[in-house]
Amino acid sequence: MEKCVMTDGKRRKGVVVAAAVLSGVLALTACGGDGGGGDSDSDAGKKQEKGQAQVDRAAAEEASDARIVITPKDGSDNTSINAVGVSVEGGKLTSVTMKAAATGQEVAGTLAADGTSWKPDGQLERSTRYTISAKAEDPEGRTVHGNSTFTTVSPENSFIGYFTPEDGSTVGVGMPVSINFDKGITNRKLVQSSIEVNSTSGQEIVGHWFSDTRLDFRPKDYWKAGSKVTVDLNLDGVEGAEGITGVQDKSFSFTVGRSQVSTVDVKSKTMEVVRDGKTIRTVKISAGAPETPTYNGQMVISEKFEETRMDGATVGFTDDDGKGEYDIPDVPHAMRLSTSGTFIHGNYWGADSIFGSANTSHGCVGLNDVKGGDDPNQDAAWFFDNSLLGDLVIVKNSPDKQIAPHNGLNGWNMSWEDWKAGSAL
Repeated sequence: MEKCVMTDGKRRKGVVVAAAVLSGVLALTACGGDGGGGDSDSDAGKKQEKGQAQVDRAAAEEASDARIVITPKDGSDNTSINAVGVSVEGGKLTSVTMKAAATGQEVAGTLAADGTSWKPDGQLERSTRYTISAKAEDPEGRTVHGNSTFTTVSPENSFIGYFTPEDGSTVGVGMPVSINFDKGITNRKLVQSSIEVNSTSGQEIVGHWFSDTRLDFRPKDYWKAGSKVTVDLNLDGVEGAEGITGVQDKSFSFTVGRSQVSTVDVKSKTMEVVRDGKTIRTVKISAGAPETPTYNGQMVISEKFEETRMDGATVGFTDDDGKGEYDIPDVPHAMRLSTSGTFIHGNYWGADSIFGSANTSHGCVGLNDVKGGDDPNQDAAWFFDNSLLGDLVIVKNSPDKQIAPHNGLNGWNMSWEDWKAGSAL
């Protein structure tokens, strides 16, 4: 058998043929369909763009018509603890999950009956990072998702107002609306204008700033008996001071009960209780001793205690050893009249004979009572049971000065002109 050997001539011829075949392959892969020369770079780019546009259109045709909006926006800081929610247009929400990012604790919320909105059931915590994941469907059943992660405002950058009286309570005609802020307020006009106080009595109600942390509201005269007062704290997002914003969006209301004004005459050592214009009882009392007299003036009952401890050291009445001049652990039927420690209360340690005949206290108004306060026939028990927070106790004919308007809820000891002068509006 003859062995085939490739000579140099054959080898060169083979290379030429192979090159021709390879070039043909390249020509075929580069050919267009127009029978002419190859496309330019710009033509190829246009075709690629055309192809991508077709893909985009196809994707758009499959996209849901539903559009989810989450408040706050993703990445927000120092956000409100109230203005949080999810809404959808062109569809209905099928699920919303909100969690505290650090703990994974889920936040309870409520989906609207029509499926177009969701919001948390309560106020959020401050200085907390939250995540919201939402899902919705359009009428064609196509789904869409939305997500947001945000951080609520910190206590250092926010303020709240603690208010009196309590929501839903029934109070006496002297009860002011008193708001104590946990931060100093410099933008008083803005903050005061964001609080609305209205009464069914139609009385004009004006705010008065006692300090940068306390704002009280009252009418010119006592509230009308039977009226209802509504307070709207529209403070969410309101800048109370530089870098300090409010977080409250809250309403509360209270009812004014019957009118009861009790007048203590220190000189005669009696108290006349007048309800709705009629005297219902005259009570014998023992007020402050000459060296520790009771304040004069109009005082509002701000707290009630069935029993409380009274230690003289807490209000500046001390012996040489620094201990209180008195320390009574179980004072019955005690009702606060001032921040500084003035009470009207039951007295079981004094002889029955002092009531109506001698002023013996350290500034309080004492009524006859028994230890334990369990005798309803005692004057102190009767008065306690027949008094509301917000009732007025007026003290007159005492050798002491008039109580300061800011000492307790006692702004009634200020003329209407002076009261209005303390308004920022």
